[in-house]
Formats: sequence, structure tokens, C-alpha cells
Amino acid sequence: MKFSYNWLKEYVGPKMPNPQKLAELLMFRVFEIEELKKTEQDWMFDIKVLPNRAHDCLSHVGIAREITAILGLKIKNSIKIKNYKFKTKNDDLISIKIEDIRDCPRYTAYTINGIRVGEPPKWMQERLKICGLQPINNVVDITNYVMLETGQPLHAFDADKIADKKIIVRRAKKGELIRTLDKEKAVIGLDESILVIADNEKPIAIAGIKGGLDTGIDKNTKNIVIEAANFNPVLIRKASQKLKVRTDASVRFENEITPELADFGQARACQLIRQYCGGKTAGGMIDVRAKKTQEKTIKLNLGYVSDILGLRAGEQKSIRILSSLGFAAKKTSPGNLTVKAPFQRLDAATEEDLIEEIGRIIGYENIKAEFPQVSSEPMPQNKQLIAAEKCRDILQQAGFCEAYNYSFIGEPEKEIFYCSDSQLVELANPASILNKYGRPSLIPHLLKNVKNNSRFFEQIKMFEYGSVFNKQNQKPIETKCLSGVWSSGRPASEIFYGLKGVLEKLFDELNIVCRFAPMIKAANVFHANKAAQIQAGKQAVGVLGQINSRACF
Repeated sequence: MKFSYNWLKEYVGPKMPNPQKLAELLMFRVFEIEELKKTEQDWMFDIKVLPNRAHDCLSHVGIAREITAILGLKIKNSIKIKNYKFKTKNDDLISIKIEDIRDCPRYTAYTINGIRVGEPPKWMQERLKICGLQPINNVVDITNYVMLETGQPLHAFDADKIADKKIIVRRAKKGELIRTLDKEKAVIGLDESILVIADNEKPIAIAGIKGGLDTGIDKNTKNIVIEAANFNPVLIRKASQKLKVRTDASVRFENEITPELADFGQARACQLIRQYCGGKTAGGMIDVRAKKTQEKTIKLNLGYVSDILGLRAGEQKSIRILSSLGFAAKKTSPGNLTVKAPFQRLDAATEEDLIEEIGRIIGYENIKAEFPQVSSEPMPQNKQLIAAEKCRDILQQAGFCEAYNYSFIGEPEKEIFYCSDSQLVELANPASILNKYGRPSLIPHLLKNVKNNSRFFEQIKMFEYGSVFNKQNQKPIETKCLSGVWSSGRPASEIFYGLKGVLEKLFDELNIVCRFAPMIKAANVFHANKAAQIQAGKQAVGVLGQINSRACF
């Protein structure tokens, strides 16, 4: 993301380092500077912000807070907003409806009447150009400016073009079309996976991505509605990829921002619009939301900080560093702090996260290398891993090759192996329809391995050790299993007794007494009356049998 040096300096003050020194400071604090370029009146920073810091650092205020924390300064609050705490008032000017609060946790709207559309001030145009945005008009440019400043994307609608003065946040209908403000993609086809902002007649914006042409701001606009909302990041990312439309707004939404940022962005936008566009606010801010975000309170032990970082940060220094980053830290007992994370720091949730912040601001390059002051003890043996390695050795000695397959199956395997939905563990967000469920058995993929290799080998002996997934009391359970397959032109009885001998040796090496008992009814994957149950004591631990031809791919 591109940032303006002079813009950042507004929040940092006269002690701001020169551009080269600033780039060096940020790079030592895990921010990669991809480009530093001199412009006519400013410097442009192209900073690679990693996803874990996108919640707050895709904004000038966020980067400025980092700079002041590094320099030990207080951030200058140049955003002076009067009447910041809006009173929610659902008047007759505009109405808001969210069909599914999970798609849109918060939607705020504010109406301003009697504005003048024209050119924004020169300084604003220059800053937008440095950050890679082309100036359009004062209203649109202010919404973009506030997004770059605070990290909250906004959109302005022409209030007189919204049918019945109703805004509806909903999924698009299949085949629905929208004319966007993007000249290259004038008309975009939508479907049910895409979230839109609509009026009573049609979509007027693609939520979190692009505004619609029909309600766009033009020179004749007099009354506007400012939107500051919060959308489901997964929905925005998928819609952006599907439509092949990636915008500054979509980047921020798909990386997730806090719903608490909406009213701050709304307040700043209204302040600038009234200052540079005129007009009067009509009524109060309409605020529709799921619930207020709860503050995260984290306990921090300063002794643990010393153990992890290898230095004593000290109580006062730790409080100062955390406070400079926006955390509220106070001492609760000797050596212990209670820290409240700011809403925009969605990445900070554990004690280790706070320790990372302290170490990062101190500077990892300033932490001396020392040997740990702890005793080293051997880890206790993992009996399961030892047994698994022994099984591998025995099967490999018997001529079996080990397979490594995906831990998921799709609809074809589900149908072939007669799996019901009640048995299967379905993934919430599968990578593809072929990886929709956690595999309930290792057999399906082993049979695929046999099919793929049968063109090259007359005899195939393979095994796999891995996780399978089933349900117990409607809850997903992961267990480790061992399965093998032997495919050959030999008689089935010969293969059966050959496998029986391998299993007997395996159980003998593991010091487990086993026996083989006939099965009255085997699973559908096996031939009827051609399978035996493997028992250890009174417990059934497996099945040995001939595969049913219907279960082969």
C-alpha cells in the first residue's frame, strides 16, 4: 500500500525522521518497504503490510501510530471531530435493512443535504495521487481520503436516486446485473454468492467492492447518503476473485476490519464534506448492527516477558510501549499487568501477542543473544509415534509401499462407499467439491492408488497411516488408522492368508494378542462372507477382507 510521508508527519510531528531513516526503522519492525520514491512536494512509501496487521495498518493513522511507538512519542490527533458520538435516529430520510447479519455485521448511513459537487482542495488531490488514486470530485475524493486515513472504506450515494429511500443489504439474485462506476467493466453479472447493496428496485453497489453507476455522484447531485459498513471478509474475498475486481476497499474488507471503526470513519467523512462541500446533516446516523464488539482483556506476566524475550523490559517501559500502540495497560499486582486491546487490533488476543509487540518496538536487533537459563530435559516418549514407526518398518519389510493421500473425500467417494451425511464431517469452507468431507476411512484413496498404478504393475502392495474423521454425539472426532491393500492376479484365498500372516507378525512385534473371527455382516466395501474381524481381546480393532467390486473406481 502507498503512503504519503507528509501525511504521516501530521500525526508524528516535527521529530519525524527523514524518509530514508524512517524506511529503515519500519523495516526493522517487520514492515517491508517495497519502494521509496521522491515526488514533487512529498515522498511516497510503498509498504508491504502483512495480513496480521492489515486490520489497523492499512491506514495512515495505523502506520503513524507505529512510528510514534518506535520513536517513543505520542501520536498527534489531528482528526478533531465535533459531535463525534452520534445519536442513532431512524428517521424518514432513509431506511436500512440487513437480510443476514452474518453477511453484514454493521451498516451505518448518514444523510447530508444541499451539498456542492466540485473539485477537492489541491492538497487532498496531491495526497490521493501519491497513494495511487485519481481525483474525481470533492465528495468521492473525501470518502477515498478518509479510507486511506482511517482504514474504514466508505461510499457516497446520490440520495435522490435511491428508489423509495430504502437501502437493503442482501445477496444478489442469479442473473442480476449492475452498472458499475468502473469504465472497463460497465455491466457485471451477479449471483447468489455475491453481497450487494440494493434499493427497492435493483442493486446499487457491490458490497465492499464497487459502487453502482445509477446512484453515483455527479455534478447535479445535491443530497447524499454516506455509507460506512462492515462486511463478512470471506464473502468479499470470494466475490472479488469471482468478479476479477480488486479495489482498495475490497483489500481492507477481505483482510477484516473491526465494526467499531464505522462510526469514526462516518464522523470524519461528514466533517470533511461539510467543510469542503457545504450542506447540512439531516437527522442522525442510522446504525444497524449485530452486537457491540466486546473488549479483549489479556493478562500479562512480566516475568514471562523476560523469559520469552531474554531481557527485562520493566513495568513502566512495557506499559509505555503498549500504551503507545493503543493498548490500555495497568498494573494489577507486582509483576502483572492487565491489558485491554484496542478494537482495531484483531490480531492481539494472547499474552504472547503482547510480548511480540514489546519485543518488536524495543527492536529485535537490540536484544542480545544469551543462552537460556533453564534446564534441558528429554521429552517423554510418544508411544503412538513409536508404534507407528514399527508398523511402517514391518510393512515395508513385507514389500508394501507407503502412500500419502489427502485427508478429504468428495461426492464420488461418498456415493461409492455408501456414506451418509450423519456419518461424514463436512468442511465449513472446502477448497473444492472434491475435498468436501473429512475422510471416514483410508480405503477410498488406497483403492484410487491401486487403480492409478495397475497400468504399470501386476502386483501392488500399499499401506497408509493417517487420520480419519467421524462423528460421535454429533461432534467431529479425529483418530489415527492403519490400512493396507494387496492387489494381485493370485487367488483371493492366497492373498487373504498372506495378509493374515503379515498382520500376525505386526501384532506380535507390538506385543498385542489378536485373533480373526468371521463377520456375519461386513461393511459395504467388502464382499459378503469374505471378511474377518480382527480382535484384540474382546475389542474389534479392524477388518481383513476382499474388496467388493462396486467399491472400486
